[in-house]
Amino acid sequence: AHIEKALRHNEIQRVKSSGGEIIIEPIQGTPSLIIFGGGHVSKYISRMASMVGFQTTIIDDREKFSNANRFPEAQKTLISDFENAFQKTSIQNSTYIVIVTRGHQFDEIVLEQAISTSAKYIGMIGSNRKVLATYNHLQAKGISTKQLERIHSPIGIEIGATTAEEIAVSIVAELIRVRRGERLPIASKKLKLEQ
Repeated sequence: AHIEKALRHNEIQRVKSSGGEIIIEPIQGTPSLIIFGGGHVSKYISRMASMVGFQTTIIDDREKFSNANRFPEAQKTLISDFENAFQKTSIQNSTYIVIVTRGHQFDEIVLEQAISTSAKYIGMIGSNRKVLATYNHLQAKGISTKQLERIHSPIGIEIGATTAEEIAVSIVAELIRVRRGERLPIASKKLKLEQ
């Protein structure tokens, strides 16, 4: 049953046994990470994520912020307005999405499209206030609380990060944690949504 669940959901299963713990991990190749936004934080996320085994794609609407010179480790860079970006890439149930665009309005545009995909992970940067405002806008458009509960936001593991590099470390650490099947401490870190 654990093997079937691991394969069906493409997720790690941990099984306790008398001799310890057995970890069942489906192997489906290198996970894909799509980073929306090509700013400073994205540069470090892409570098670190590539080092730990993610294939990164960068999407930004400005050529200056989405190119191979800026992101030499990325598998792909795309220049696209955020409204049409999902038409130019493939999202699988093993895809990780990180939303770190240059503005709240762009984050919301991307997030609204991302939550209708089967992506394994959707994370969005932002302060608690900004995240709640975004959630309220999306709920007003008919997005359910259940859909919003899929989102990791504020994104990253809480480590007191302040610099772009530190923020990237906290985000990539969360990606690794999800990839390895660890449960996130939702109650202690993430926003609680009102029903």
